[in-house]
Amino acid sequence: MAVGLTTSGTSASLGQRHAAEEEARAEVDVLSSRLEKTSQLTKKIEACLNRLDATGKSVHEVAGPLSSETKRLQTLGNNIESVIAAIERLRQPAENKNEEEQIIRVGPEKAGLPKYLSSVQRLERSLNEMRASNIRSTQQTIGDLHRLIMSANAQLEGYFDQLLRAETPRDIEPLHFVTKNKPFPSLSQDTTSRLGLINAHLTSSLRNGVQGSASASMVSVGSSGQESPVARIYADIRGPYLASTLKNLATASVNTTKKKTVEAIYRAGTNGFGMYAHSMQGMFITEYENICSIFTRDDWAPVFQGACQSTLNELARTLRELNSHIKTYPQTDCYLAYEVVEIVSSLSNQLETRTGELKSALAALLKPVRDTAKLSLGELLEDTKRRVAALPSLPVDGSPTPIVAETMQRLQTMVEFLRPISSIMISLGDGGWRAGAAPRGGTGASDAIPSLASYDVSADGREIFAHYCTDTLDALLSALDARARATQGRKPIAGVFLANSIAIVERMIRDSGLAPLLESRQASVLEPWRKKATVLYTDTCKDVSMHLLDVIHTNRGPGGGGGGGSSGGRPTSGHNGVDSASILRGLSSKDKENIKSKFTAFNASFDEMVAKHRAYYMEREVRQAFARDIQQMLEPLYNRFWDRYHDVDKGKGKYVKYDKASISAVFSSLY
Repeated sequence: MAVGLTTSGTSASLGQRHAAEEEARAEVDVLSSRLEKTSQLTKKIEACLNRLDATGKSVHEVAGPLSSETKRLQTLGNNIESVIAAIERLRQPAENKNEEEQIIRVGPEKAGLPKYLSSVQRLERSLNEMRASNIRSTQQTIGDLHRLIMSANAQLEGYFDQLLRAETPRDIEPLHFVTKNKPFPSLSQDTTSRLGLINAHLTSSLRNGVQGSASASMVSVGSSGQESPVARIYADIRGPYLASTLKNLATASVNTTKKKTVEAIYRAGTNGFGMYAHSMQGMFITEYENICSIFTRDDWAPVFQGACQSTLNELARTLRELNSHIKTYPQTDCYLAYEVVEIVSSLSNQLETRTGELKSALAALLKPVRDTAKLSLGELLEDTKRRVAALPSLPVDGSPTPIVAETMQRLQTMVEFLRPISSIMISLGDGGWRAGAAPRGGTGASDAIPSLASYDVSADGREIFAHYCTDTLDALLSALDARARATQGRKPIAGVFLANSIAIVERMIRDSGLAPLLESRQASVLEPWRKKATVLYTDTCKDVSMHLLDVIHTNRGPGGGGGGGSSGGRPTSGHNGVDSASILRGLSSKDKENIKSKFTAFNASFDEMVAKHRAYYMEREVRQAFARDIQQMLEPLYNRFWDRYHDVDKGKGKYVKYDKASISAVFSSLY
């Protein structure tokens, strides 16, 4: 049983193994079949790949040029699309031209300035785009747009003109604003805003190559090199307004120079030129503020100068007429030249400070008057000399000639114009008023435009003027002395005349603004002339004093006799111990007669001198000074002589007319 089970089991196991092997064999066969098919497929794929690679190379060789062409076509397509878009943009302005044209035709006033300017600016942008495209088919449209913009800008210029004229008064009274210290009327803020918008647009159009109207083709040029298209319009409207407003004052400046009397000296402030310049200053400053509110900074200067030019032309004419008048009456109206110099200089400085303009123009206009003012200084000196030399004779009583007071009055009047004269003195130079003399200080420059470089910065105009005054005094007194000597020789009347002149000079210096200028110089200038006058006047005292000089020979002995007497000792003059009787006893009869003659001659000459002294015209200080001089010279001599010899007529008064008390009283009466 057991063995049979075993064999049966073994056969079953073998059968199962055999079946498994068969199954494995079958699977191997299947795998082998598939492998073979895969190998065949691989070969076919390789063959296909080889064919595909060859085909790809052929396609690459063919497709390369096609790709490049495709890219070019794409670029061309893009360009065509851009051109089409540009054409569409260019067609848009042409299509909108009618709408913009309607706004332009309505005008800026009715359409409203902001809307009108926006329309014109859109047209300008379209025009610039068309010009940049350079498409021939748009040339007609470009021309139409340009003409339309030209028309629009012309209307804007006209509107600028209209607005400006509406705000510009026809006539105002400048004195109303000056006397009440009111500002001159200016353009309203609304008007200046609109005018500024118009100017900004037109200037931008010009800068971008869009021309304005022909009226604005020639205008002033700013520092930017661009012209303001409305600058001429502004000058044409505001210029006549300024000139016409100030014209009456300019005429008044000339009319107020007319003289009722030829000899009348010009007084400060009596001419209307100061009010004229003051009004001009106010109007110019107001005008500059208007311009600054409308125009760009580069245009301020040329527009301002253009607006002021008509007024400056009128000012130039006025200054010419004033200068002609001054040259006609140089001795009396040269002071008007000094006043005009100061007024125009002040006007120039104020405008320079407030606007920075017109200084050169005003200096050029002032130059003829300033030159006349310079020449007048030397002319006044020469005129003084000529007038003294032309005197027919001196007054018989020694009274001063009117020329002295007139000359001093000139100098006093000059002090009223010390500021302009100081500037003139500095530019002329110390001593520059002398004919043919080189200046001793400053440069003496006569430039049209005085500047710091023209002056000696260390020069003091007041000091130079003081030197001019001393030159004038010296010239006056020299001429008077020469004339007195020519007509009177060395007679006392010449001294009286000269002393009276000096007294008037001193008084007119002391009582005027000349005092602080000349007080330190006065003594050095006048003292030599005072001494000369004193010498001339007291020369007559020599003749009188000769009668009081004695050379008497007396005897030594107490008896008084004896011959061959020698000179006796003389007591000091006026000595209380002098005994006249004792001295006379020692004299011979001849000597006594000589003493009597001396007393008689002295009385006659002294009385004559006293009479003349009283007959002369003398200024109070001159009379006192001369009385003191002759008293100091004669009284001590007479007192000595009287002490020694008064007993010669025994007190009868036949020869000795004056005692010491009476002659002192005479001298006192001369003061």
